[in-house]
Order: sequence, then C-alpha cells, then structure tokens
Amino acid sequence: MRITDIRETSVALKSSLRNAVFDFSEMTTSVVAVVTDVVRDGKPVAGYAFNSTGRYACGAQMRARFVPRILGAKPESLANAAGDNLDPEKILAAMMQREKPGGHTERSIAIGTIEVAVWDAVAKIAGKPLHRVLAERYGGGKAPERVPCYVGGGWYEPGKGVRELQDEIRSRLDQGYRTMKIKVGGAAIPEDVKRVEAALKVVAGSDNLAVDANAGFDRERALAYGKALSPFRLRWFEEPTDPLAYELLAEVASIYDAPIGTGENLFSTQDVENLVRFGGLRTDRDIIQIDVPQSYGIVQFSRTLAMLERRGWQGKSIFPHGGNQMTLAIVGGFGLGGCEAYPGVFGIFAGFADDAKVEDGYLKLPDRPGIGFEAQNALYAVMKELSG
Repeated sequence: MRITDIRETSVALKSSLRNAVFDFSEMTTSVVAVVTDVVRDGKPVAGYAFNSTGRYACGAQMRARFVPRILGAKPESLANAAGDNLDPEKILAAMMQREKPGGHTERSIAIGTIEVAVWDAVAKIAGKPLHRVLAERYGGGKAPERVPCYVGGGWYEPGKGVRELQDEIRSRLDQGYRTMKIKVGGAAIPEDVKRVEAALKVVAGSDNLAVDANAGFDRERALAYGKALSPFRLRWFEEPTDPLAYELLAEVASIYDAPIGTGENLFSTQDVENLVRFGGLRTDRDIIQIDVPQSYGIVQFSRTLAMLERRGWQGKSIFPHGGNQMTLAIVGGFGLGGCEAYPGVFGIFAGFADDAKVEDGYLKLPDRPGIGFEAQNALYAVMKELSG
C-alpha cells in the first residue's frame, strides 16, 4: 500500500461578498488529491480536500516541502500497524520533518489540507464514512445520525439593505435552518444595530441569531460594539478582536455577558491553549471555532480537543469553522456542538451533498465512504479531474 501521487491546484472563489475587514474578489483555495495504489471498483482510491475558505491557495509550500517528504518516505513507514491502510499520524509526522517549532501559519494550512485528504482516502479504503472512522478512533465508536447546523450569511453586498437581509434570513429558515449568523462591523454601529433588530424580527428569538465581526475591531470599536450588542443576548458575538489580542478579548468578555465565539484564525494547539488561558473566555458559554484543514488537520485537532477538555471545555462548545463536507464529518465524528453552512456563498466550495436537506436545524450525516465529496457534483468534477 502506498501513496502514488499528491496533486494540487488553485481555484478562484470569484465572490463579490465582503465582511468588516475585506472582500473576497481575490480569494483562492487549494484543492488537493492524494492518490493511492489501492483499487476500488476498478479505480485507484483518491482522497480529496480543500483548504476551507477565507485563506488563499498554498500550493507552493505543498510542492516545495510537504509533498516531496511524503512521496520520498518508505511506503511501509506511512502505513498503519496492520498494513491495510494509511496512518494519518505517521503522514503528519513525515510532513513535519525539519520544520522549526512555531511559525504555524506559514505551513499549517498546507499541511492540514493534505492531511484531511489523507483521511478521505483512509475512510474510502475502509469503506466507511469519515465521521464513522473518526468516531471509532476518537469517540468510542458512537456517531450521531445528524448534527446541528447553523447558516452563515448576512454579508454586505451592493444594494443590500435591511429588507434584503430579512428576505435572506427568511429564505434560510424556509430551507430548514433555525440559527442565522450575520456580519457586523462593515457599517456604522447604529446601522448594524438596525440590522440586528431587523434580523431578530425574523428569527425565533435571540438564541437563533449570532453576529460576526471577523476580528476587525480595535479596542474602541470592540468595546463599543460589545456595549451596543449586549442587550440583545445573542447566540454569540464572533471575533470581536484578533484572537491573539488576549488582553483586549478579555476586556470585551468582561463587559459582554452573552457568549463570544472565536478561534477560526488560530492555527495550532498552542495558539488555542494561549487563547483559553489568557483571553478571558468562559467555559460555560463561549464558543471555540477552529478551522481544522487550516490548523494541521484532524490528528492535531484531536490533540487540541484533548487540551481543551483538560481545561474544562466540552465538545458542545466547539463549532469548527467552515461550512463544508469536511467540517460536517469532523463535527459528527467527534460529537461536537455543530457545524456551519454557507449555501450559495462560495460557489462549488459551499455547502454539502447536492441532495442534503436541513430539517429543524439539523443536517443528516452522509452514508457515503470518505468525506462524501462525490455527492457534490460540481466540486467532485474538479477533484476527479485533478486525480486523473
């Protein structure tokens, strides 16, 4: 058993959306195929992944360092003890050879994307959905049939006002979602407050509305938004500050009693540990939002979860960033709080299986081997072409 090739291509998102900090007009993502010599249904098994959304393609690092390290390793050194499948932990270790500790952002996304693609191949070789493979390895073998799913939206777009925002939310509720997240910080506070008030008129209570500032606030603006939003008691206030600005984040938490969500812009276990130690976060209400393919992948994520558990955090407080099939499998496999969805936002990289349906705020986990990209026709076409 061996990996015969690893291929990457960059794909443009081609989106005109913007949040409080930037627009997505230049955004790209890396799509990866890990090709093996294991044959199923007459074809070599290939695992796929992409580096989520909100980060740029990172193929240069893959091609220069991480792919050659994997392909140059002895095949048996990357296999599990039984020799009948790949071992993602060994493959992660191979990619980390000769890497200096620290400096995670420069490499964590490239490594994590390859690693998640390896997991897709592992699950396909095993003939099981990835969430079941993860549940067997990390969750005592128990995996739910469905997971909570909220929808991310409420972007700033040309010509989009309060009425259009309400129409967007109604359309998501009609699709089966119950909790909506909208952007804040791209307008003046009074205008954003009106947007929040308008959204609350559509959703069934403040527990079903979250807001996201995309880490775009300085101290003055973060505290001002915290005070302005406090009376609404929203589901959570996401990324009021840079997550590494621990003192400021703790200051926001001291004046904002409702839940805070953060962590999608962190890239290592140490980053997350520093956040929960020094950022003033509260285990009884706040939300951790790690993006797994962007932070070294699933093996390292399991170590991060173990660290969080030691520090008093429960799985129900972990909502991994990224509304895609990868996140869905990870949330189900580890039994976490829920996943995000981006219907109609990021083209072929948004959402789940083409026939997936959200019912009363829950999404059923797929029964297809691997991550289940094969049930996303447009995205799978790109991945299949990449793997040949």
